[in-house]
Amino acid sequence: MIGAGPIGCELAQAFRRFGAEVFVVSIDPQILPREDADAANLLHQQLEREGVRWFLGAHIRHAEKSSVGKTIVFERGQGVEHVTADEILVAVGRTPNVEGMNLEVAGVQYHSKGVSVDDHLRTTNPRIYAAGDICSSYQFTHAAEALARIALQNALFFGRKKANDLVIPWCSYTDPEIAHVGLSSTEARNSGPQVGTITLPLGSNDRAIVDGETDGFLRVHFNAEKGTILGATLVSKHAGESIGELVLAIQKKMKVWDLSNTIHPYPTQAEIIKRLGDAALRTRLKPWMKKLLEKMLRLRR
Repeated sequence: MIGAGPIGCELAQAFRRFGAEVFVVSIDPQILPREDADAANLLHQQLEREGVRWFLGAHIRHAEKSSVGKTIVFERGQGVEHVTADEILVAVGRTPNVEGMNLEVAGVQYHSKGVSVDDHLRTTNPRIYAAGDICSSYQFTHAAEALARIALQNALFFGRKKANDLVIPWCSYTDPEIAHVGLSSTEARNSGPQVGTITLPLGSNDRAIVDGETDGFLRVHFNAEKGTILGATLVSKHAGESIGELVLAIQKKMKVWDLSNTIHPYPTQAEIIKRLGDAALRTRLKPWMKKLLEKMLRLRR
């Protein structure tokens, strides 16, 4: 497997569970480079336990075919290495299919990553709109559908919807799944002290304990002053099923402690979202408030 992004990791795990011997070669030093480093490391260890072998930070020189199989030749700063296999799967991204469409004649500008559009998804020809992978950095089916809705409203019904207003999550369908929305941990750290972060391990969730699925966590970044949620990463068996609650919270500009108001059925793994809201609520309890509360309780005895 060339590439250790979401598709590379998903296919690597799938083929390994089918019984194939799997090698992953990637130029990136970390698998899932767009994800939270802790989440990526957790999945890395899981796939390693399952028998996937990694060659990270590798610069591929060439591929060749012989009577014994197909070989990838690469370097990782310690001399030339190679891996030989029956097949080579390439999962390093995609390129836009715009050649031969005569977009120049239509006055539609494009580049190596796709078609140029404004925030209303209008191309450089004001009568032509674009949506989906061809004009977005979010190359997901659900993102393409959301963008298509905007393009449809703006093109046919005089809408003024903006693509930048969308809150778009994504999920890597490995085991465990890694779902994310909004700011990453790196972006949160670079944003300064006004961004707070709370992390709850899945091992604190009763349903995860019962299911034997405690390898995971929920991490939420928020504005430390206002409490508005800025981003979240969830690692769990079915993280993609639960991230929607946090997407809605960001979209509606909810406070992180508002999450504690949503009652979840017990026991469920999604209940960890409510528990994180409880933890955020406790951060608002200042030392002087605690002392005042203790004094009030003593007086009422």
